Amino acid sequence: MQEIIIDKEFADIFPPLNERNAAELEESILVHGCVLPLVLWDGILIDGHNRYQILMKHGLPFSTISVDFASRDLAKIWIIENQVARRNLTQSQLRYYRGSHYHLEKRVVGNMTGRNQHNEDLAQNGLIPQRQSTADKLAEQYNVSRNTIKRDAQLANAIDAIGDQSPDIKMDILSDKIRISRVQLQELASGSEECVSAVISQIENGTFTSRRSRASAGADDVIADANMKPWERQFATMTGEFQQTLRGFAKVDDTESVRSALRQYIDMLEDLYRGI
Repeated sequence: MQEIIIDKEFADIFPPLNERNAAELEESILVHGCVLPLVLWDGILIDGHNRYQILMKHGLPFSTISVDFASRDLAKIWIIENQVARRNLTQSQLRYYRGSHYHLEKRVVGNMTGRNQHNEDLAQNGLIPQRQSTADKLAEQYNVSRNTIKRDAQLANAIDAIGDQSPDIKMDILSDKIRISRVQLQELASGSEECVSAVISQIENGTFTSRRSRASAGADDVIADANMKPWERQFATMTGEFQQTLRGFAKVDDTESVRSALRQYIDMLEDLYRGI
């Protein structure tokens, strides 16, 4: 049997399946076998971690295929794109993985092109082709606005900052076991390490609460209604968070921030419109 390398960084990009989904996958493999091959890069498993655990548990046979990438970042991008297309992710998870994809793509493009001010000037003067921006490229790929991609990148920064200090809490956030509002994540994205540490301490000692307005809390109650369409849930959540944000700015009479929040809300509405 081929030796397979488990790389923790790759394995932890996506949280493990919950108990119900894991049980369903195990039952399917026991009945039908492992239909899809495991995907390897230089012997490292990059797709099929949940299946591999079940196969090893029961000593079942499986097949593999190998893919080739020039770097770890390109391998991570492939993992994200593959799993986002396959999994039924929550909106919070989608935001995080779109943001993570953005950061990886920026790093890959920077390494490949060595872009600098001189190159930018040449591109603007038409002497070399001007590349599509990373935000615009991913906006087209995920059918959202470029501003949404930029906001997702901020949220990914905040969640990764939490993960740097507590990988377990990061996994709980991505699994929706711990709820942190978008507003709080935006604050953490621009905050200090001490701010991140304080939130982690609150989560660990049970004093953390996700700040949500009554409207947002009501939206969460409505979201629990199984009869709601996905776009209705998304609209209820983002409207509740937007109302909470406006209340915070109204207390300090911050007109510029209100305009910015309104612009973001309009962008989100446009994203929702495109997705319906």
